[in-house]
Amino acid sequence: MAETAHYDLVIIGSGSGNSLLTPYWDDKNVASIDGGIFGGTCLNNGCIPTKMFLYPADHAAMTDRLSALGVDMEVTGTDYAAIRDRVFGIIDPISEGGAEYRANGEHTTLYPEYAHFTGPKELTTDSGAVITGDQIVIAAGSRPVLPAEISGLDHPAVHTNVDMMRLSDLPRRTVVLGGGFIASEAAAMFHGLGSEVTQINRSATLLRAFDHDVSQTFTEVAGKAWTVQLAQQVTAVEDGGDDGAAATVVTEGSDGTEYRYPADAVIVAMGRVPNSDTLNLAATDVATHDDDRIVVNDFQQVLDKHGKVIEGIWSLGDINSEYQLKHVSNLEARTVMNNLENPDSMVRSDHRFVPAAVFTQPQVATVGLTEAEAIDQYGADAVAVKKQYYRDTAYGWAMGAEEEFAKVIVSKAGNRILGMHIVGEQAATLIQPILTAMQFDIPADKLARGQYWIHPALTEVVENALLGTVDVPY
Repeated sequence: MAETAHYDLVIIGSGSGNSLLTPYWDDKNVASIDGGIFGGTCLNNGCIPTKMFLYPADHAAMTDRLSALGVDMEVTGTDYAAIRDRVFGIIDPISEGGAEYRANGEHTTLYPEYAHFTGPKELTTDSGAVITGDQIVIAAGSRPVLPAEISGLDHPAVHTNVDMMRLSDLPRRTVVLGGGFIASEAAAMFHGLGSEVTQINRSATLLRAFDHDVSQTFTEVAGKAWTVQLAQQVTAVEDGGDDGAAATVVTEGSDGTEYRYPADAVIVAMGRVPNSDTLNLAATDVATHDDDRIVVNDFQQVLDKHGKVIEGIWSLGDINSEYQLKHVSNLEARTVMNNLENPDSMVRSDHRFVPAAVFTQPQVATVGLTEAEAIDQYGADAVAVKKQYYRDTAYGWAMGAEEEFAKVIVSKAGNRILGMHIVGEQAATLIQPILTAMQFDIPADKLARGQYWIHPALTEVVENALLGTVDVPY
């Protein structure tokens, strides 16, 4: 029988969970467990490397807009291999250095393997090591969905976010399956770098969970940049195809018509699932939601199947969160960090106003209620809505903007911002003052008129959107 190693703290997952180790733990024994790439999804194959690819892709895709502004510029090619090597020349050493630091820490032990529960607070690694802990933090993240109803997803041309940025060459034809965050960013990335992109979605719009105007506008704009096929169900990925393609994606339309798309790379981005099913939670009393997310309270304490706190077990990030966003994981990590170190003065995670951004072409950003949600919750007569187009501001003129807009929703009675939704350049940055106002309860009119807005900066789009919903004398 393997000898049991006991720790003051056991962390399952090396993404945001890795940030828990403050000087408080310097004189204690900590185990870090992760069988994947150290550092988690965001660092290795998510938020960070995708944006490092999207930045040059965005610039390469600007040629059409600049042509309309009198700049005749042509992209003669992109060096995919050079971009890839630059990205991972930065990322991989960070991951490797983090793992080495934990492995060689005076009070930390790294288990570079997967583990599962074999008792209420006992874990066994793949190599048979048995681990127990006074405190256990479950931060094991999520993984891409590979739908069982689609045959052929084991084809060598099929990729997910895990490996799509490490291809040997830029695919001539890329078929992206899905219409959400990751799929839309992948489509924008490969399109900007010069691949012929077809994005296939089973619903009638892309980003369908967003505000209706955002979803509709983004779908239209994306459809002008790359090929977008809507209301089609993917049924199979087959070998070979027209013109020497590596594979063929087979779909079925709503009327039963079969469609076939040649592809040199197929990117599957049809959602993510929490990794809770890999942990043998049956050996514990840990409760899960219907979608397998671990159930926690606002303090990030894990609850049992009767809704009671399981002392000494915590969870953070994608494995419990409905948001699957790195900034949410980081906030939850700070909550766990505080509550582990200060059990007599615990804090709660605040998920009231969770922003999100999609770094596509154009960018999309959102926070708070959609227009439909606000009307449903407050009533149509109780909310003011303003859709401010970039093209009606000075910097929008400079850009030659057409479809881009910022849309704000405000409660008339309370004069409080209920939500904002932006489609356009720098959307992820422009939305930040709205988030600040919502978080710190700044009225819409005070935000609009109580500060300077730099003229003629793009932030005037936000200012003018606010002014369209409030009654100010000047």
